[in-house]
Amino acid sequence: MISRFGENTSISETELRELVFECLDKAGELKKVLILPPDHTRLNSMAGPITAMVYEKLVGEGVQVDILPTLGTHNPMTEAQLRMMFGDAIPLDAFKVHDWRNEVVQKGLIDGEMLSELSCGKVDYTVGVEVNQMLFDGYDLILSIGQVVPHEVVGMANYTKNIVVGAGGSDIINKSHFLGAVAGIENILGQTDSPVRRLFNHAVETYLSDLPITYMLTVMEQDYDTREMHMRGFYAGEDVSVFEEACELARAVNIILLDREPKKVVVYLDPHEFQSTWLGNKSVYRTRMAIADDGELVVLAPALKEFGEDPTIDKLIRKFGYCGTPATLKYVEEDEELRSNLGAAAHLIHGSSEGRFKITYCPGDGITLDEVRSVGFEAAPYEEMAAIYNPEELKDGFNTMPDGEEIFYISNPALGLWAYKEKFK
Repeated sequence: MISRFGENTSISETELRELVFECLDKAGELKKVLILPPDHTRLNSMAGPITAMVYEKLVGEGVQVDILPTLGTHNPMTEAQLRMMFGDAIPLDAFKVHDWRNEVVQKGLIDGEMLSELSCGKVDYTVGVEVNQMLFDGYDLILSIGQVVPHEVVGMANYTKNIVVGAGGSDIINKSHFLGAVAGIENILGQTDSPVRRLFNHAVETYLSDLPITYMLTVMEQDYDTREMHMRGFYAGEDVSVFEEACELARAVNIILLDREPKKVVVYLDPHEFQSTWLGNKSVYRTRMAIADDGELVVLAPALKEFGEDPTIDKLIRKFGYCGTPATLKYVEEDEELRSNLGAAAHLIHGSSEGRFKITYCPGDGITLDEVRSVGFEAAPYEEMAAIYNPEELKDGFNTMPDGEEIFYISNPALGLWAYKEKFK
């Protein structure tokens, strides 16, 4: 393993380049390399600059380099998003588009007995291990790049998730997300080990072990006074120790434990990252263990334009809404289309407060207030709410407003997990 890390470490661009190049030098002679970075929704991961460094070095040595952003179910990246994430030096034809529904191959099946064991008997379906067919195109090295940070479905993001979800197919995406939902989001958030993580690791170790995968993982932390991002850790290697060590640091720097439960939490969704509730509901996932009973989550979402980033999922969200676990499970039993898209059902469960607190989305002009209300949220105009809770003036953490109201503000929900310390284990 190649690593540099520490809670007070701040890895510079020069140091990062040295670490990346050291990892590539250890890989030996290379002719054809596939890079699997996240998309622009993980802008703060530093995966964009790392990808550019890898491309620069390897192409300069005559290596063929392809880049497959691990979209999972997200929309394909636009040219503007590619340039924002990866810079201007990489030619656009180096980037390939992952199609999670049509361009995957199944390499094996995980039987229902294992799923029953992982879910304590709540589900017992088989899971097809599906990944993008490009992974089998004769690459000497597959470089999986991404950030380890608390995650609602798997506990801690990245590692094998980037392979079987980011570059995965519909069966394992849908069924793994539903496994996470029935296991309970509060039991999974911020945990290194979880039922879904065991599923992903088993899938890769059992059916994809012949692939030449090396992981480059980062741990990032925002300085909430300056809002600058710092790379606290860089880890590169082939086995689970890379992930586990990154998790240890991420749990230390990305989980914010509060001494008291805020009654109102206000979250801002950066327009570059969040344009759907499919992504924007990180505001719900990452704060739900902090908000007091009968409290309110206010989501400032100026670029919101849709619910799902896939037409089928968007339609299902509009049809059923964020109605809580019992109702969603009932709809799964009754509706064949929802049953065939269990990832959407899981998202509906995760995005509900289960009636414990109010969720108010505040969109710009990309979607109407009535549309937002139709999926089970409260709604208010962005301009009106941003005038009260101005993202440019609020500081991360507790704020006292001019009228005496106390709120807890979060400038980017993707950067961590916030929890009342009595609720987090």
